[in-house]
Amino acid sequence: MTSVSDIRSSFVEYFAREGHEVVASGPLVPRNDPTLMFTNSGMVPFKNVFTGLEKRPYSTATSAQKCVRAGGKHNDLDNVGFTARHHTFFEMLGNFSFGDYFKERAIELAWGLITRDFGLPRDRLMVTVYEDDDEAHALWKKIAGFSDDRIVRLGAKSNFWQMADTGPCGPNSEIFYDHGESVPGGPPGSPDEDGDRFVEIWNLVFMQFEQLADGSRTRLPRPSIDTGMGLERVATVLQGVHSNYDIDLFKALIASAAQVTGTEPGGSGVTSRQVMADHLRAMSFLIAEGVLPSNEGRGYVLRRIMRRAMRHATLLGANEPVIHKMVPVLVREMGQAYPELSRGEAMITETVRLEEQRFLKTLGRGLQILAEESEGLNEGATLSGETAFKLYDTYGFPLDLTQDALRTRGIGVDQAGFDAAMARQKAEARKNWAGSGEARTDEVWFAVADQEGPTEFLGYETETAEGEVRLLVKDGAQVDTLAVGEEGFAVLNQTPFYGESGGQIGDTGTIRGEDVSADVLDTVKFHGVFAHKVSVTAGTLKVGQALELVVDHARRSSIRANHSATHLLHEALRQVLGDHVAQKGSLVAPDRLRFDFVHTKAMTPQEIAEVEDIANAIILQNAPVETRLMGVEEAKESGARALFGEKYGDEVRVVSMGEPVGNALGWSVELCGGTHVRRTGDIGLVSILREEGVAAGVRRLEAITADAARHRGNANVAIVNSAASLLRAGPHEVLDRIEALQEQLKRSERALSEARQKLAMGGGAGNGPAQTETINGVTFIGRIVEGLQPKDLRGLVDQAKKQVGSGVVAIVGVTEDGKAGVAVGVTDDLVAKVSAVDLVKAGSAALGGQGGGGRPDMAQAGGPDGSKADEAIGAIRAAL
Repeated sequence: MTSVSDIRSSFVEYFAREGHEVVASGPLVPRNDPTLMFTNSGMVPFKNVFTGLEKRPYSTATSAQKCVRAGGKHNDLDNVGFTARHHTFFEMLGNFSFGDYFKERAIELAWGLITRDFGLPRDRLMVTVYEDDDEAHALWKKIAGFSDDRIVRLGAKSNFWQMADTGPCGPNSEIFYDHGESVPGGPPGSPDEDGDRFVEIWNLVFMQFEQLADGSRTRLPRPSIDTGMGLERVATVLQGVHSNYDIDLFKALIASAAQVTGTEPGGSGVTSRQVMADHLRAMSFLIAEGVLPSNEGRGYVLRRIMRRAMRHATLLGANEPVIHKMVPVLVREMGQAYPELSRGEAMITETVRLEEQRFLKTLGRGLQILAEESEGLNEGATLSGETAFKLYDTYGFPLDLTQDALRTRGIGVDQAGFDAAMARQKAEARKNWAGSGEARTDEVWFAVADQEGPTEFLGYETETAEGEVRLLVKDGAQVDTLAVGEEGFAVLNQTPFYGESGGQIGDTGTIRGEDVSADVLDTVKFHGVFAHKVSVTAGTLKVGQALELVVDHARRSSIRANHSATHLLHEALRQVLGDHVAQKGSLVAPDRLRFDFVHTKAMTPQEIAEVEDIANAIILQNAPVETRLMGVEEAKESGARALFGEKYGDEVRVVSMGEPVGNALGWSVELCGGTHVRRTGDIGLVSILREEGVAAGVRRLEAITADAARHRGNANVAIVNSAASLLRAGPHEVLDRIEALQEQLKRSERALSEARQKLAMGGGAGNGPAQTETINGVTFIGRIVEGLQPKDLRGLVDQAKKQVGSGVVAIVGVTEDGKAGVAVGVTDDLVAKVSAVDLVKAGSAALGGQGGGGRPDMAQAGGPDGSKADEAIGAIRAAL
């Protein structure tokens, strides 16, 4: 038997031998096609190559592409498990020519692979061609030797391919395999073609025209080839089975489903086991790419897939989480071909388990209500849309889950009634909404959110993507265009730009398309809508345009590092200061981070250093930063900490980093919707700049990370080295040398002050002679000195008081800048009748000053006019 893995590798190796570039599978979330929710065919990663927008260093290629069809235009979800060949996830094998070879070579390569390498019998094969494609018809006769009855001509519905309403297009040719007369069904084009006897295994698309807007077609200058072979379908042929669910890969997954539910692989419940096996692949690959279950966008489609599988597990008797136990089997079967499964196994398993727990909590009550409401309905009846909406709105039942639960009883659901109930709820929410701030602007964005719904955010996994302009806003009103030089807001269906929230500022970057480009100056979020503040730099921005979105990578990287660092600092603060520490605000910018927290006193230098050391120790672990989606209460029960300023819905992203200590999820576990590094080592380094108080009981840390922290450290080292050079000492001796110099300076200042005092008392240069006289029986000494600081005057007055024995001393000191100070001393025997305070006020007034103060025995004051020193002495004499 040829295994699925063997078929995949044989296909790719065959075309590699034929000169094709082997290209790895593109992501399931397409970055180059805003019209698609998921990659749904092998050509999606090459779309821009086919249209000429992108050039690659090869002209032929081959790939095994991951695909999902479970939402939007291409949705096979409802058929999965009930048919032999429908899947949510499948692999498309393909070979591609970008203007290199065309029809003849494509048919030769296909025929050689299936008949020579795969060994399929020629008499079991037949093909279809477009009804007007005589060239393809002739080539099949020439290369395969088919007679006319083995080449079926069909119309455009089945055999003409178009990428879109305009653009590349062309006829296609499909290869069918005949499973034999024992299987019901007829050949393609016959009345019973929908049977399982004739199964399409390969589609060859011949892109040779361009569809124009006026309905006409022109020939492409370089026609191309796009082929797609369903791996699961061709495996049924090569393994001699009729159902995709009987191939080796699905046998292993179905056996796992049987094991975890305690049922037999071949017993009753075949459909449920098939659903579990199929949906396991889709959910695991999507989670591996960063899509997490939610109530909107791609996350909602993932949730529908997951809950449909979980519902079928309960039909098999499971009353506890079981599907997550199947993940290791999938990794064993497909992990070698797709390493992202192996890398993400723990994350996939945990995400599935948590979603199962959430679902089982609400399933019982929801099914009870469904049973009660549908009790009187017979086969062919319809459940009311109101009831279906209640299940959706109150119990988290997606509509298709309700439809699936009633399907086995032959009961439908009123889709129109469901949609009407949904519309009424939106209308009521809008009516009750109360705006804030600029009412007109808020009203516009609420209307936008109601009209467009939440923007699909791709920025957790990528910094580049394509998006379609859904609307433009300028000056608080919707507009159709923004011309060059104009500023406004652009809303797209999906974006990698982060909208400011939770303390993290919005992304900047560029958007560009055909003949238009704009700078993204900021990204903000209104009611779930990501609004890009743009300045148009070329062309005209229009609603409906497809644009390439590119986030400023360097800026985003710095923001990620700073945001992740706030989480580490938060936990480190708790460990150093205590559990009372709680975040009160934050700012995450590209150049720094700011973190406000509850604490009643200033941190000591030792505490700051300890916090920094702990955070850097976790950075050095280089541990993975993991994200989980959890219910709010469940997240809090797990020990996750809520962040200030973040508004949480029913579900939250839980970010964990660092090797677990105490909490099994990680060292730091917080609720956070921001962007983060992939590993703690990506932060590089965290350096705390300062710690200060910002309000009563609230402290603030400011810090930098990565290159900024490294540059600061290098700058500090350079300063120390320069200081060491000036001090003629080693860097480790700088502090000791500075302390010694400070002590030496103090001694010198004291000696200088003493010298000045001696000089002043001795009547040196610039100092007037002491004026000693008797006034009202009191000895008075008045003196003017220059070059002394006011603080030195008291010492001179004390010395003079000792010399005079009994009396009053007044000294006016004139500084080098022309100002003056005055000090007055009264000996103890005279303080009862003479106050130094009254005398110094008189002297200060003469100097142009106001007041003065001190004690009755010693007072001091100052004044701005040193030229009035003689007048100050005279005023004191007069007051005495």
